[in-house]
Amino acid sequence: MNDLPNLTDVARIPSAADLHAPRSTHPPRILMLYGSLRARSYSRLLTHEAERLLRHFGCETRVFDPKGLPLPDETDADHPKVQELREMCLWSEGQVWTSPERHGAMTGVMKSQIDWIPLSMGAIRPTQGRTLAVMQVSGGSQSFNAVNQMRILGRWMRMVTIPNQSSVAKAYDEFDDAGRMKPSAYYDRVVDVMEELVKFTLLTRDISAHLTDRYSERREAAAALEARLRLGDAVR
Repeated sequence: MNDLPNLTDVARIPSAADLHAPRSTHPPRILMLYGSLRARSYSRLLTHEAERLLRHFGCETRVFDPKGLPLPDETDADHPKVQELREMCLWSEGQVWTSPERHGAMTGVMKSQIDWIPLSMGAIRPTQGRTLAVMQVSGGSQSFNAVNQMRILGRWMRMVTIPNQSSVAKAYDEFDDAGRMKPSAYYDRVVDVMEELVKFTLLTRDISAHLTDRYSERREAAAALEARLRLGDAVR
């Protein structure tokens, strides 16, 4: 006897066979965002340091330059910088978000980039199922406010946010004049985070569609299809 009478036939958990997708062999594609426009931006320096590590681990990387990106709702989404950001999101299989902490929070530059990324673009989802690593830099003592906020946003964007994270305190002491990160426990943590991001990306990128497949959305799509079919029958 069916004791769940309200469930439709689209309520089905994928079987083990569904999850045995062919394994991709191309390098993991990682998009990197940072949250400052300063000439010597420590979030940008940390992003480029992380990029070197990702390339060492065999990834293909792209870093988005937020300079020139308009504020959300300041212009239409067809602005060239908005289109560039969204195209990079669609290209990516994983992302790294790095923000300074300002007034106990991520910066407006960081939040604006995330706000320009929609949950869906028609049937295309720019973030859902992609992996995410979060990092922050601070001018004073170590804090986790920015990374905690970005974790909330990553969950809202339906991303697979990895457990590890990096928070670099007194960032002005952690980079040399050439912009390279000095050896330290902070640097070791960045290596840990990038290594973990690559592992999670390799594990999940071929099954990301299953990770974001939801009963409520399948039911909505089935109802929309049924309505279109009824409409087609009515006009014939």
